[in-house]
Amino acid sequence: MIPVGYMFKKVVDRPAWLEAADVDDIFSLSGCVSENFTDYISYWKHNGYWLFNSPAVMEKIAEENNLDLDGMTLFYYEVFEEELDAISRKWSTFEPELSFSTNVEEPKSAQLAGYDVTTFTAGASPECSPLSCNGLAAGVTVNRHCLFESFEQARRSLETGKFDHSEPGPFRVFAVYTLGS
Repeated sequence: MIPVGYMFKKVVDRPAWLEAADVDDIFSLSGCVSENFTDYISYWKHNGYWLFNSPAVMEKIAEENNLDLDGMTLFYYEVFEEELDAISRKWSTFEPELSFSTNVEEPKSAQLAGYDVTTFTAGASPECSPLSCNGLAAGVTVNRHCLFESFEQARRSLETGKFDHSEPGPFRVFAVYTLGS
């Protein structure tokens, strides 16, 4: 797994439309359900994986723009080094956007919450997390945060077509960690 960065998010409880009774809240990478701390791309301080190299970068954005981080959860992410093309069903490598500095500070401690599958149709920023965004969690086994428990479960679900009718892909598998805020 490759360290790819951090994000503050406003975690929300499972929406009523998501028919996955074992899910309590949404820890997905995408901002579709649990939103990012701001529309951060316009600040141009993200790294080549379209996340942040450290929490301090987001904290500075928040301070300079009068954004409130109270009630936000700090996440740290790692990604599997290959993405799955939804059409060819082949895994291939990808790289960060080289025009952005990518030098992720790894956390001293972090709690693994599970694994998310996220789409990257445009190849840049994270788009949809079909487990939550498309309600796929209703048809697969996920934990209370709407994430897979293991990398193997995420990979197997992709390779066996569980994501075929969700989003166009390609799909990347992320380890999702929580940190103290």
